[in-house]
Amino acid sequence: WPGGQKYFALSSGTTSDKKYIPVTSDMINAIKKSGMQQVLSLKNFDLPTDFFEKQILMLGSSTALMEQVDHFEGEISGISAANIPGWFGKFYKPGAEIASIENWDEKVKRIAKEAPGWDIGSISGIPSWVELMLKEIINYNNLNTIHDIWPNLHVYTSGGVAFEPYRKSMEKLLARPLIYIDTYLASEGYLATQKRPDTNSMALIVNNGVFFEFVPFVEENIDEEGRVKPGVKVLTLEQAAENTEYVLLISTVSGAWRYMIGDTVMITDKGKSEIKISGRTKHYLNVVGEQLSVQKMNMAIEKLEDVFNMEIKEFVASTVFENEEYIMKWILGTDKDIDIVKAAEVIDAELCDNNKNYKVARTKALKGVEVEVIPVEQFYSWSEEFKKLGGQAKIPRVMKEEAFNEFRDYVQQLA
Repeated sequence: WPGGQKYFALSSGTTSDKKYIPVTSDMINAIKKSGMQQVLSLKNFDLPTDFFEKQILMLGSSTALMEQVDHFEGEISGISAANIPGWFGKFYKPGAEIASIENWDEKVKRIAKEAPGWDIGSISGIPSWVELMLKEIINYNNLNTIHDIWPNLHVYTSGGVAFEPYRKSMEKLLARPLIYIDTYLASEGYLATQKRPDTNSMALIVNNGVFFEFVPFVEENIDEEGRVKPGVKVLTLEQAAENTEYVLLISTVSGAWRYMIGDTVMITDKGKSEIKISGRTKHYLNVVGEQLSVQKMNMAIEKLEDVFNMEIKEFVASTVFENEEYIMKWILGTDKDIDIVKAAEVIDAELCDNNKNYKVARTKALKGVEVEVIPVEQFYSWSEEFKKLGGQAKIPRVMKEEAFNEFRDYVQQLA
């Protein structure tokens, strides 16, 4: 891209080894404009007039970027926070000094210590890490809920993963529900944000440094590594249809050209350019024709939560070959003891009801479903050891058999 780049964003590596994404000055300006669009859209929500005078807590990666010969490296949330506009500084928490702390536990302890002196109106960050932070603040300050010290907290801006699996457990930390707003800030750019109430769809941020294209997410378009095959038909937003699953391609002012970001989306309202993230191209189980997206898996988990009146904050699934047959195995992160045989039956029935390919696979090569339950903290221990705790780090929902078995061996050692 003309002018080169001062920064490289390190991807969290949920679908591959670590990637280095160029972040140009034009992209930083585009991200700032997208952030302003998100802030301005808050006028569409039912908020008190003094909300816009309150502070915003942004829980992201460290702003202490790694300096190389001719550029800096870090996660996109850290790069963005390191480039916030000067006028925003008086609203921004945890502030430059705490934001630069690289150690997650140390950063959260400092936030917990300083928290009573802040007047937070809005929080942003990945749900699992925001929840851990809120628990630490509540425990450190001996609170009942976070509203004991932040009575003006009204908005939570989620990003990175779907918020719904975390809603029940998050609301236990609150005196009242918040306004929940989804955003789509990826390492490659700020792509979409929820701009209105009464929907959980996000509006693509068009005419701002990113051009969006769509490839139908069907088997003939995707190779076994979850990549778009060469020569397939690519659609513009105008050509794409609503309520159809697509692989998202982007071209950006950082020099990306028809880049496959790895997410699958569904267009929910073409007129408003609104989408929902439905899953990942590689977080897609299709070992024996089951063709399961993360969206379908999330539906099965939500059903399980309803049946057992429980919370499942994290899970991972894999189809493995064991004892000469294929079994779909699920590891669920929850602190509640459940009947794992019944849990497998609930998941199986829900998937059969909502996915005809899965139902056919269950009559052929896919011989069964098995469930294991582990404390959710073991997922975070694995993330800390093999990926990174906090920031942009996300737990994968699908693993190939070898990676799944390694994960399973690791958590069994913790038991």
